[in-house]
Amino acid sequence: MGLEISRRLFLAFAGGAIVLPRIVMGEEPVPTLLDHILLGCNDLQRGINFVEERTGVRAAFGGVHPGRGTQNALLSLGERRYLEIIAPDPKQSGPTAHPQLAAMTEPRLIGWAAHPGDLGAFAKKLGDAGVAFEGPTPGSRKRPDGRVLSWRTLTLKDDRGGLLPFFIEWSADSKHPSEDAPHGCRLESFAAVSLHPDGLLEVLKTLGVEMPVAREVKEQLLAKLSSSKGYFKITSPD
Repeated sequence: MGLEISRRLFLAFAGGAIVLPRIVMGEEPVPTLLDHILLGCNDLQRGINFVEERTGVRAAFGGVHPGRGTQNALLSLGERRYLEIIAPDPKQSGPTAHPQLAAMTEPRLIGWAAHPGDLGAFAKKLGDAGVAFEGPTPGSRKRPDGRVLSWRTLTLKDDRGGLLPFFIEWSADSKHPSEDAPHGCRLESFAAVSLHPDGLLEVLKTLGVEMPVAREVKEQLLAKLSSSKGYFKITSPD
């Protein structure tokens, strides 16, 4: 499909009545560069239970993010893709990297990450294109088994309210979380809806990211997971 909206997807959204079901039925491709999606919640245990009730898969505790005020749990969504359930860490004081988490009344998508390859080269590409960003910034967390995972991230100064990804490059000596996180789920589709899809698609083209986008009055991310319990749909907040 590339960066253009398929005719099937366009007609589904133009009809209005079947907007969400059509775009998350697995008919549109998952972005090739997608690394992981973030499911935010105000309590980590609540988020773990939320996903397990709907998929039958219990996410494993991943660790805490020192200085960022958050902790996470993970489950694999297939090869080099995973779900990160992220919540405030009550043992850390001060502001968190995701201040909206504390006020969330139910788990929802809050963003996603893409892996563009060499982050230094990618940063140069964005700079040459006039795209404002921050990073690459190093990050790490200690796993429960004591091993340390390391990465670098690059964040856009304007991510269109979370519709656009942040970018990650894992260190060569870090195992990708999708490899040993609990299995049993797959990401069937991942897309966005926007009031201004053409503008969003143009930015995605500049970033080198292919992602289905359709027109809607909402600005949302839409994901569909599959498991032995069937399909599980999640979205970002309205």
